[in-house]
Order: sequence, then structure tokens, then C-alpha cells
Amino acid sequence: MTDAPQASRGDETAAPAGADVPRGANAPRWRAIHHPFAFGFFVTLGGLIALVLGLAVSNLSTVIIYVVFALFAALGLDPIVRTIERRGLSRAWGIVIVYVGFAIVLAAVLMLIIPTVVRQISQFVQDVPSLIATFQRSDLFQWLQDQFGDAIGDILTQVQSFLVNPTNIATIGGGVLQVGVTIVSGISGAIIILVLSLYFLASLPAIKQAFYRLVPAYSRPRVAGLTEEITDSIGGYLMGMVILAFCNATFVFLLFLIVGLPFPLLLAVVAFCITLIPLVGTVLFWVIGSVVALFADPVGALVFAAAYLVYMQLEAYLLTPRIMNRTISIPGALVVIGALVGGTLLGLLGALVAIPVTASLLLILKRVLIPRQDAKAHVDDA
Repeated sequence: MTDAPQASRGDETAAPAGADVPRGANAPRWRAIHHPFAFGFFVTLGGLIALVLGLAVSNLSTVIIYVVFALFAALGLDPIVRTIERRGLSRAWGIVIVYVGFAIVLAAVLMLIIPTVVRQISQFVQDVPSLIATFQRSDLFQWLQDQFGDAIGDILTQVQSFLVNPTNIATIGGGVLQVGVTIVSGISGAIIILVLSLYFLASLPAIKQAFYRLVPAYSRPRVAGLTEEITDSIGGYLMGMVILAFCNATFVFLLFLIVGLPFPLLLAVVAFCITLIPLVGTVLFWVIGSVVALFADPVGALVFAAAYLVYMQLEAYLLTPRIMNRTISIPGALVVIGALVGGTLLGLLGALVAIPVTASLLLILKRVLIPRQDAKAHVDDA
């Protein structure tokens, strides 16, 4: 009979003979104690690598934003391409039809809107004194003056002097040169996003298949179903937001024309951009449109405010449920939190993509995490 092997000399942390100690349990602690230089080196190296990665992500933030927005644009256009595919055409022809149609519509809209909007902006600046003079002769201004005194007149004078001075507009944007750089950067960014979205849309099925192969084979059907549900929801949400914003802009344009308020096309463009913001966009434009109409015609402003308020109710209870029927329903509190976080981080586009991201996370929580926890409960009961 041979004796049990003795502990190595100097190993004061070795377990007694016969003790049930996992293999290698003491090895990491031993190395950390007896090789402090190596331990400190690897800890420092890990911190430096994390710092370098953080700086890289910070420097590449613009590129990351372009990639994310291009991917969301591809997901938004994918339902249209698949609809064309179901008509019997190939995916390549579907992408060509979608992008050619989008380019034609965009060019036509820009040719119709940009000259008119520029003209109406110039006219608005020129008409500011007459608009303020008309407002000062109204009963509403007299009531405000009776309530607040001459402070109202001073505020209107300051507003007029600010709006009629073109240098103030340039000052807001950081100067004429900065405004030009911002415009050029915006155009180049839009072109980059458009090209990237084209590549993403063309290779979206291959991207999905490559993603499925990263998970074990037994989980691929479940992951594929969850991914398809998420992408369909994101695509439906983005297309639905664009459709709702277009309906909103059309209603504003027709309402301004019918009531006889100035700058209908300019306000329609503003309405389209602002109502893309989830949850608060329509309310925000309701305030903006009412204030602009108030300077031109107080009665017309009252009519606009009432009519747009009715439209907001129709949109909330009739249009939105019909257009958004393919998206994931999420609680209102999460909608507010997601919109605030996305808007704070990435502005308007961040608020636009925050809602589908929140819905996707909620779907993963419902389909993956909660069933796992329920399964653990059943195992414990067994």
C-alpha cells in the first residue's frame, strides 16, 4: 500500500489529504500571489485595451451612427421589396424598383418643395413686421397687454428685431461657414446612409443566415423565428411612422390652404419632420402651428388648433392602430423612456429608432428570458 501523495514543499494553501477540492481550485490564487508583476501587468494591459476601445468607439461614433441608420432604413424598405418578390420578381429587381421609385419621388418632392420653401422663408422674414402689427391690433393682444402691461410689447419688438436680422440666423448655426459645413456634412451623410442601406438591403437574407449560424444548431429555428419577428416589426414600425408623418403633413397643408393661413407648404414640411418624433411630435407641432397661425389670424389660429386637435384624436384611435398593426405593442411608460433616451443620445433619428429597439428588447425578454425562468421554476418543483 502506498501513502497518499504529499503536498508540494512550500504549498501552504494545499488542502488536507482526502478533502474534496476541485482540480486547479488553488492554482489561480497561487499564481496571483507568487507572480504579482505578471498579475499587475495583465490588469494594466486590460485597462489600456478597454481605454483604447473606448477611444476607438468615440472616434468612430459617426460611422457607427451611419451604419445603424442604414440598417434601419434597409429594414424599413425590406417589407416593400418582399411584397414585390411575392409578385413574381426577383429580389434584385425589387430593390431596383424600390430605389428608383424612391429616387424619383425624392427628386420630385425636392424640386417642388425646396424653391417654394425658400421663397416662403424669405417671405416670412419680410412679413414679420406686418404680422406683428396685425397681431398688435387684435383683441388678444389688447387682453395680454391689459394683463401683463408693456412687457408684451417689448417682447414683440425684440422678436421682430431678431427675426428680421439675417445675421442672427447664422449666429444660431455657429456662423455662415459652420452652416455651410453642416449642410455639406448632412448631404454627404445622407448619401453614405443611402449607399449603405442599398448594400444592407441586397444582402439582408445572407446577413440573417450568417447570424443564425453563430448559434447552436438546435436553437437556430427558434432564433430565426425571433429574428424574423423583430425585423418585421422594425420594418413595419418605420414605414408606419413615415406614412403617419406624410398624412399629418398633407392634413396641415390642406388645412392651412382652406383656412387661408400663410406658408402652408413650409408648415407641411415642418409637420412631416416633427411628427416623426414618437409620442410628442404631433403635440409639439400643434403648439408650433398654432403660434405661427396666431400671428397671422387669431380666428384662423383657433380654427387650426381645434381642427388639428380633432385630427390628433383620429390619428391616435383610427390611423395609428391600422397602420401599426404589424408592430409590437409596448407599454406607454417604455415608449416615453425609449423616446427620451434615443432623443438625448442621437436627436431626432435617435428618437425614431428608439421605439423599435425598445420593442425588440421587450420581445426578447418575453420570448427568451421569461420562458427560461419559468422552466427553472418547473425544474425546481420537480
